[in-house]
Amino acid sequence: MSTAVLETFAEQLARAHAAVPSPLPGAAFCALAEQVLAVLFPERAARPLAGTDAVAATLYQLQADLGELLSQVPNLADAPNSLAASLFDGLPALRDALLHDAEATLAADPAAQNVAEILSTYPGFYATALHRLAHALHQRGVPRLPRLLSEYAHQRTGIDIHPGARIGASFCIDHGTGIVIGETAEIGAYVQIYQGVTLGALSVTKTLQGLKRHPTIEDHVVIYANATILGGSTVIGTRSIIGGNVWLTESVPSHSRVYHRAQLHMARQDDPAGELMFSI
Repeated sequence: MSTAVLETFAEQLARAHAAVPSPLPGAAFCALAEQVLAVLFPERAARPLAGTDAVAATLYQLQADLGELLSQVPNLADAPNSLAASLFDGLPALRDALLHDAEATLAADPAAQNVAEILSTYPGFYATALHRLAHALHQRGVPRLPRLLSEYAHQRTGIDIHPGARIGASFCIDHGTGIVIGETAEIGAYVQIYQGVTLGALSVTKTLQGLKRHPTIEDHVVIYANATILGGSTVIGTRSIIGGNVWLTESVPSHSRVYHRAQLHMARQDDPAGELMFSI
């Protein structure tokens, strides 16, 4: 790069750097979220806290730390300390909701040994926990930090849930890698979702911003691996089962079964070298 090109390019970059607001404390916020989970669920802690006073002091300090981090975020709807207090006031309900998620996973997954195993090792539970934290901040109008937290969970689990998505009680993600849940998706209670599922939009046109673009999944629905369900007007009725690899862009009524029917064509018994032909 010549001196003249370097100087011109450096000036352009300097203007770009000057125009960017101060970076958000994303890494510190994600670390704080991990600490909150470790307090709520000692199964995730390196060392459980000893006694009520230690737990109370830790919660008080984490709330103060959150207030400090939020003070670095511009354009908040409320004062940083008020937002932090509001979020921590919701921790008892959050813990109850996450325990119900873990219990739903235990009931659905034959491989799960106990709730403690799910709390400490299951990526689906971890992604759901961070989503519920991110969603709580999203509901309170906190900009960008919820998205940073959801992307942190995405990087660690392969599960991509937009913080705006609304997820009901007793949610179960089994395996989970490759799941995508869009911003305006609505998921009811006792829903099970397997790896590779997409709850997406029919179109990504920018003019649709602010509209409902992602499907609604009603209560007690099971969605098997790699199913794709698209569209803001698409509703999967209660107690339906969506089979693996299904592509849906329209609603189905309650108690539906949607799946590909596989056909197996056997070779003649007297031709053991014959191939097995599958068609779906």
